[in-house]
Formats: sequence, C-alpha cells, structure tokens
Amino acid sequence: MVSRRVFLRNGAFAMVSLGFAPGFLSRTALAAGARAKRLIAIFQRGAVDGLSVVVPHGDADYYRSRPSIAIARPNAVEDGAIDLDGFFGFNPRLRALKPFWDARELAIVHACGSPDSTRSHFDAQDYMETATPGVKSTGDGWLNRYLQAKRDQDATPFRAVAVASQLPRMLQGSAAALALHQVDQFGIRAGQASDKVSALFERAYGVSPNTQLNVTGREAFEAIKMLQAANPSQYQPEHGADYPRSPFGQSLKQIAQLAKADVGLEVAFADLGGWDTHVNQGAGQGQLASRLDDFGNAISALVVDLGDRMADTVVLTMSEFGRAVNENGNRGTDHGHGNAMMVIGGGVRGGRVYGRWPGLAVDRRYDGRDLAVTTDFRDVFAEVVVRHLGIPDARPVFPGYAVSAARFPGLFA
Repeated sequence: MVSRRVFLRNGAFAMVSLGFAPGFLSRTALAAGARAKRLIAIFQRGAVDGLSVVVPHGDADYYRSRPSIAIARPNAVEDGAIDLDGFFGFNPRLRALKPFWDARELAIVHACGSPDSTRSHFDAQDYMETATPGVKSTGDGWLNRYLQAKRDQDATPFRAVAVASQLPRMLQGSAAALALHQVDQFGIRAGQASDKVSALFERAYGVSPNTQLNVTGREAFEAIKMLQAANPSQYQPEHGADYPRSPFGQSLKQIAQLAKADVGLEVAFADLGGWDTHVNQGAGQGQLASRLDDFGNAISALVVDLGDRMADTVVLTMSEFGRAVNENGNRGTDHGHGNAMMVIGGGVRGGRVYGRWPGLAVDRRYDGRDLAVTTDFRDVFAEVVVRHLGIPDARPVFPGYAVSAARFPGLFA
C-alpha cells in the first residue's frame, strides 16, 4: 500500500506549500491573455569574481593587485575586456550579452552586496535568499514573501517555479511554489506503468474523505494535464536562440518553455555553481572564462528566445559575495565582499553601471582587502519588487529593513 500522503520527487514532481486555488485550470486563458510582469532570478553559487566579470579597467589598482589573472584592458590583447563605458568592461566571455547593453536593455549594479561581513558560502547564500543579512532564523525566502504580499486569485500552480532538484531557499514559505528538475518529466514516473499508477493515484485522491487532500490532489493532477497540454517535449526555441547543452543552458530553456506556454509563470529560478575560484582562476582563458561562456551564452539565448515577452520580464543575476581584490598565491582569488549584479529586460534603464564605485586602493577596500559594498543588495531587490513587479509597499517582503526609494539604484524609470 502506498500512502496518500505522498511527496513525489526526483524525476516526478515536487509540490511545495500546496494549496492552490480550486479551478485554476479554467482560468488559464486569463493568465495567457493578460501579460503579467515576470521575474527570472539566477543565482551564481560559489561567489563569482565580479571584478573579472565586470572589469574596472579604468582603475589602475585592479592591475596592480592581479599581475597574472587580471582581464587585460580593452583592445590590449585578443582576450581583453569589452569596453562598456570607458571605465568598466565585460569579461570577453560575455560578448553574447553586449548587444543587450548596447540596446540599453542590460544594466549593472557594481560594488553591491550584503552589509553582513560573513565569508561563509552557506551563511551568505542564506542571507541573500532570505534577504535578512545576519539573521539565521528567518523562515521564508524573499521571493516567497513577495508571492504572499501579492495575492493572486487567478494564480496557477506554475506561478512560481524553480528549475532545480529542490526548492531554493528564496522560494520557500507559505506561498505555493514548485521545483521541477525536468519540465517534460513533470508527473508520476513509474516506467511502463506510469499511466496506470497515475490513474490509481488520481482516483484515490478524488475519493478521499479529507477535503483539503481531495482538492490538493485534484489540483496536482490538473497541473500535470495542463503541462502535458503545453507539450514541452516538442518545444523549439525561436528567433535563432541557441541554448548551451549544459545543465544551466537547459534550465533556462525550460524556463522559456514555461513562459511561452502561458501556464501563468510569474517567478522563475535557476542556479549555476562552480564560481569558487581559489586556484588557477585564469583571465581571458581558464576556469572562470569557461563558466562565463556557459553563463553568458545561456542568458543570451533566453533573452533572444523570449523576444517581445522580455518587455514584461526582468532577468536578475546574483551571487552571495565577491572575491578579494588581490590574487592569491595559487593564481586564484579568496572570498571577498562587494560584487556585481546584472539586470536585463523590460523597463530597465540599461547601458549604465549603477552604484558608487569605491575604488580599489588599499585604503578604500573593505577590511583592507575586498571591494567595499556601496549598494545593499536589498535595495536592488526592493526596486525590482516595487517598480517592476508592482508591490507599492515592499516592507513585508524585506522585514527588518527600512525600504526607501531614495536608496534604489534607479534601474527603472
């Protein structure tokens, strides 16, 4: 006997914080017809070196501090930085993102990060995902609190989706959210018996004397049917978009599938690890460059594929902290503080690097070693929540923080 209280995962479906509004399926046309604002959050786990992603080639201390791993100045060598504004430049492996900068659809916030001093990956990721730096007891993530604050009676089960094996911290909480490892495997997986087992579960849920369990089960199976109708296995990217075959590239491809299937997607999440470059980080070639190839090409494919849907969509990148200014003895970088974020999409005042640049001279560094933080990451998140997603009062989303439009970077008109 298999209990009705089943949590299916690992190639099946993971439904966290269930409690969907009854009859969502009949309202799918409304979700498709009215283009809601959408956020796609991308987490670079492992603390990416923002100084070699968005290169301050106009700051001489960058080159003094990194004799073997600095990204060369623009036009100095083939793998030199791609100039953006005369002072900052893209890592050469982010060439695929330059057209969005030129079109003023991509903005950067540099020297951005947490006021908390931790250099622990685990703690810093937790603080960024809960948006409560220094507080370990926070029970839910900031994106889940956004979902709670902006109740939607017409929401489908696909309002908030992480393309991941488990729900990330920022989507955990009382609002409904899904973790899907493979969109086209969303459902009950039982080999050749899948259809039979699915029918048995659906019938069992349908006759349950437990009303809440009955509704939850019915909604779950309606969600399966909803996604099957969208036929994700037959998805073809548009506008010449070419996703990397990497897990990250395929995650963004699946987010595009959900966005274009009009299943009510409002918040999506994906992450990419491998940024902890303590040894042999490299410059225009090497370990960091390889990760940025995947990162930049995948995001470029997503933006191109979504086409005019990007008018209502923002892609937001983040990492728990940056790297130290000086390279270490292993030609890598150690854990640091300030970092760079990217914001791409509809309504973004792009083609600009936001945030006050503190400089890289030793006496301008945090603790004498790191890029100082001049923009609190919560001010970036809050501006996205208020000016893109449309929450007038963001205080419930960022507890314990005095949200103020005066501190917003100015990413949106």
